[in-house]
Amino acid sequence: MAGGAWALLGLLGGVPLFTVDLSVADDPSPLLPEGMGEFVDLRAVPGLLDGQEASIMAHARGLMHWRSRHKFCGICGGACEARSAGHVMVCGACNAQHFPRTDPAVIMLVFKGDRALLGHSARFPGSNMYSTLAGFVEPGESLEEAVAREVLEESGVRVGRVHYHSSQPWPFPASIMLGFYAEATSEEITIDPEELVDARWFTRDQLRNPRDHGFALPRGDSIASRLIADWIAAD
Repeated sequence: MAGGAWALLGLLGGVPLFTVDLSVADDPSPLLPEGMGEFVDLRAVPGLLDGQEASIMAHARGLMHWRSRHKFCGICGGACEARSAGHVMVCGACNAQHFPRTDPAVIMLVFKGDRALLGHSARFPGSNMYSTLAGFVEPGESLEEAVAREVLEESGVRVGRVHYHSSQPWPFPASIMLGFYAEATSEEITIDPEELVDARWFTRDQLRNPRDHGFALPRGDSIASRLIADWIAAD
């Protein structure tokens, strides 16, 4: 499409895959061939995609978001042009090269004995969902330090031993979620009201039957859900 950024994502079964930014169109629906489908928010359909499809869509979403925000050089302000099949932006004035970036964020299940700490975020006022705590890694900070800091800032709980669990790309807009378990060394909760509406300690039995106890857990395709499920299964 004229005016829309594009990039080559790679080959799938020998077939080249491209992504195209259609945000320049007021209504992109007519651009789809008849009967092909419809446009939906990627966050609404991950459960319908297999691992390979989800990875491709995450790559496309994150890459196009980066491209849309790096049309001009952050060093001299000159206009940038796409190179390397859309994966590098080169300044036409100072020749600086700009590459896609991914912001690391830690997400952690804090536990103490047979109880786990979950919070109800201020971002979901109409929901009764409780989930693991999370936050971005700051410059000069290790992942373990980020876990301890975020937990302390959001809940007032201190943690000691921290160990890695798994990760999940989160291109909304450009993050990767790095999952951890963190063992609490204190229990008293003092929430940051700008981050959390509430935080509580939950037993494994409560987490196995959240509806019976009046709350909901994150959906099953999220890393938060995996952290919780694997902790319950470790009983």
